[in-house]
Amino acid sequence: MALRWHYQDDDGLDVTGPDVAFDDQAAAEDWLSATWTDLAEIDVTQVTLLDGDEVVYGPMSLKP
Repeated sequence: MALRWHYQDDDGLDVTGPDVAFDDQAAAEDWLSATWTDLAEIDVTQVTLLDGDEVVYGPMSLKP
């Protein structure tokens, strides 16, 4: 399965964000580290890492 980020706002409502798939957790986390400020600009305040339909971890706040 491919790893993907699921994006939400402060109220836990889904936010549409980049649809990017990753082969491994390290690549997903590196991408998030590089783009979290861009996500904040589209009102993403928390993310969950998914492997298919399974939660790897989260929700995790993106607030500083």
